Amino acid sequence: MHSIPTIQGTHGITGKPIEIRFEQGKIEQIKPLAGPSTVSSSILPPLIDLQVNGYGGVDFQQDGLTLEQMEHASLTLVRDGCAGYFATLITCPWEQMLSRLQHLKQLRQSSSILSRHLLGWHLEGPFLSEEPGFSGAHDACCMLDPTIEHLLAIKAITQDDPCLLTLAPERPGSMTFIQEAQKLGIKVSLGHTNASNTTLNEAHIAGATGFTHLGNACPQALDRHDNILVRALDPACWITGLIPDGIHVSPALFRLLHRCIPSGQIYYTTDAMAAAGSPPGRYSLGNIELEVGADQIVRHPGRSHFAGSALKPVEGIQRASRMLGCHWSQLWKHVSTIPSEWMGLNLGLAIGAKALCTLASEGSDGNLKLEVIAA
Repeated sequence: MHSIPTIQGTHGITGKPIEIRFEQGKIEQIKPLAGPSTVSSSILPPLIDLQVNGYGGVDFQQDGLTLEQMEHASLTLVRDGCAGYFATLITCPWEQMLSRLQHLKQLRQSSSILSRHLLGWHLEGPFLSEEPGFSGAHDACCMLDPTIEHLLAIKAITQDDPCLLTLAPERPGSMTFIQEAQKLGIKVSLGHTNASNTTLNEAHIAGATGFTHLGNACPQALDRHDNILVRALDPACWITGLIPDGIHVSPALFRLLHRCIPSGQIYYTTDAMAAAGSPPGRYSLGNIELEVGADQIVRHPGRSHFAGSALKPVEGIQRASRMLGCHWSQLWKHVSTIPSEWMGLNLGLAIGAKALCTLASEGSDGNLKLEVIAA
């Protein structure tokens, strides 16, 4: 990561040489260059990830995380191409979840690094399905029905920060919860759910707009005529998250989902946990011990189903490119403008936007190289 007053490069969308000047943490000027840029890199809107459970050996599902740990995780994400992320907390006892959120909020307020790169919050639980398979790696014993009191407690901590909540809409109280969340400016995404078509439609009408990591958080064996994948695609009205590692969603299904879902409604996430950006080994996700092999697959030791991801952001866009058979630049919107606009973030290549962008270039080996620029 570099913090510099100006950068030059090729505009990632128009292909024209430009110079961008930053001032006081924002983009102050975007100026076309008369001649070719002195830098061959493309300047792009920042790569962001809305679902990061941990990174670089740091598990966000812990009490008492230190500022040093959170800054290390943030800078390791930056090193691996991610300019900004949402810290994600998964299901645990409610008061503990709020305490962890409050603690992370305080750390963010005390750090220029976290203020720059930790863009918001994602609560994945505790309002999820308790059904086996749909609950995933979440502790079903800690799951709750959502109430307005829960919502107000979240808002009291997050305040004006961007916030995303994943819930299963079949839980009692969900529709009122979704309606009130929308009024408070909190985005609701559906996930870890076995909701019927009727319930999904009611949730959409109530104000839910997203679907969290489609293709995951469901049993390996599904009814071939009626299952949550089919229901989520009929109609394809959700801003849909996909994990582009070729593991959580097979390459064939990844391609099919891109044909079924409008292109402007897909965003990519790593769903990374502590093992991401670190060597293979054993890592924690809250109270769960997980094992990561050389194949980057995260599993409970001795069990087959997945639990989080060890995917690096820069690897995600490259794997998506290979699975879809197109150049990575055609997919950049799925890691930048689509999630950014959905969450109302002031990011992008525009005057007044947050001084955060990405320089992208291809090495002689064909691998994508990303550099985060912040001011």
